[in-house]
Amino acid sequence: MSKTPDQEIISLILNEATANKGFRLLVSQYQEQLYWQVRKIVIVHDDADDVLQNVFIKIFKGVKNFKGDSKLSTWMFRIAYNESMTFLTKKGKTLQISSQELQDHLTEKLEADVYFTSDEIELALKKALAQLPDRQREVFNYRYYDDLKFKDIATILDLSEGAVKSTYHIAAKKVEQFIKVN
Repeated sequence: MSKTPDQEIISLILNEATANKGFRLLVSQYQEQLYWQVRKIVIVHDDADDVLQNVFIKIFKGVKNFKGDSKLSTWMFRIAYNESMTFLTKKGKTLQISSQELQDHLTEKLEADVYFTSDEIELALKKALAQLPDRQREVFNYRYYDDLKFKDIATILDLSEGAVKSTYHIAAKKVEQFIKVN
């Protein structure tokens, strides 16, 4: 049986002689996808770049522990999610503000971000998402933007599939209501 492209990359990384080549392949294949995953959480481009560097360092150091129970992308999304949430927690503590105040702060930065180009509807959606609790925002982002299956979202966030479905539907209703009112 032949190896999948992900298995091939992991094999290259695990072999000391080809580790750099394997890691370059992994980065080239997943960098953009992981960047946008992180960016949706931390909002600011420069912050996303910083977090993404940490994500790739953790992936490189931890790939030897990847068991293959899930897809490589799901495993990496989980690392990206955890690193992004850790970053936001630290940023909130540094600024000495609450989670909601941090989201409001990031929404203001989003509007001024030169890297963010979008029309009014997309901006309204981003503002609506910023009003959601962290878990609802994450579930919504994974489903709406990444088109992930509820099962994969459950794996990434370490939740039951039923909890993910419920959270998504609650978030979608809140987003719809926010956009109607605003």
